[in-house]
Amino acid sequence: MDSLQPHDAVLLNEAVEALVQGKQLPDSSDKGSFESAQKIDGIFIDCTFGRGGHSRHLLSELGPNSQLLAFDKDPQAIAVATELAEEDSRFEIVHDSFSLLEEEVEKRGWIGKIDGVLMDLGVSSPQLDQAERGFSFMQDGPLDMRMNSTKGITAQDWIAKTKEEDMVFAFKAYGEERYAKRIARIICQKRDKESIDTTKKLANIISEAHPRWEKHKHPATRCFQAIRIAVNSELDDLKAVLDQSLASLTIGGRIVAISFHSLEDRIVKQFIRDQEKGQDFPPGLPITEDMINRRMKKVGKFVKAGEEELARNIRARSAVMRVAEKLA
Repeated sequence: MDSLQPHDAVLLNEAVEALVQGKQLPDSSDKGSFESAQKIDGIFIDCTFGRGGHSRHLLSELGPNSQLLAFDKDPQAIAVATELAEEDSRFEIVHDSFSLLEEEVEKRGWIGKIDGVLMDLGVSSPQLDQAERGFSFMQDGPLDMRMNSTKGITAQDWIAKTKEEDMVFAFKAYGEERYAKRIARIICQKRDKESIDTTKKLANIISEAHPRWEKHKHPATRCFQAIRIAVNSELDDLKAVLDQSLASLTIGGRIVAISFHSLEDRIVKQFIRDQEKGQDFPPGLPITEDMINRRMKKVGKFVKAGEEELARNIRARSAVMRVAEKLA
C-alpha cells in the first residue's frame, strides 16, 4: 500500500461539525443544519494531521480569514501536510508532538484565541499497514513503532534495554495485560540469548508465553499496544495537550477528542469531568458558584461510528468521540 494514499478519517463529519458548531450560525431556511450553515472564520488546531482528512474537511467549512495549525510526528504525514500548506495559505504544519501545542500557540500570539482543538488519537491506518514501521504483529517487519521515525528509541531498543519490572508495569498499565509478569519474564530470558528485532519474532515469543488466548484477539495485541504507547509517550503527551488546549481556547472554544482504546478515553473523560466539577473545597465550607471555577462543560453524549462508516472502515469500531466547551 502506498503510504501517501488517503485513508478514511474516522468520525469525519461528526468531528468537524462538533468543532465549528459553537461558532456557526445556522441558515434561517434550515435551522440547526450543519450543511446549510454559513462559513465562519476562526483559529483551529488539528493535533494529529495523519493524512489530512479532518484538516481538509475543516478547511472546506471555514472562511477565508481562518487559520488551521496542525501537528504530526510522522515524516510521511508531514510530506502530505506540506503539500496542503502550499495549496492553502490558511494551513500550517508543525513536525513535532502535539505536546508542544501551547508553545506553538504562544509563538503566534493565539493564547486564549483558539476556537477548537481536534485530537484524533492513536496510530493511523497507514502506519499500521506498513510492515516497515513495525506497528503491527500481522506483518513481519523491523521492530520500530516510532511515530516519528527520525528520532527516539525504537521498540527494539525498548525491548533490549527496559528492566523486567518496568516492562511488567508497561504491559499492565498501558496494555492491561493480566499475564504481564509472565510475558515480561520470558521476553527478558529470550533477549539474553538472541536479539529480538522483528515484529514476528516478538509476536511469536509473546504468543508462546501467553497461557490463555482471548477469542478473536491475537495474544500479542495488548503488549504491542503497551510498547507503542511507551515508545511514543502517548499518554503523557495526551495529558499535557488537554491542559494546554484548555489554556489556549477562547471562551466557547471546544475540545473534540477521538479515542481508540480505553486508556485514552479514560483520560479524556476524567479531564472533562474534573473541569466540569471545578475546584474541591472542604465539606461544610460556605462557597458560591463562582468560587467553584468550573472551566468546561460536556457537550452531548459520547459519539461512536455508525453502521455506514463501520461497513467501509472496520477500524472505526473502537472509536469514541467526546466534546467539551470552555466556560471560563
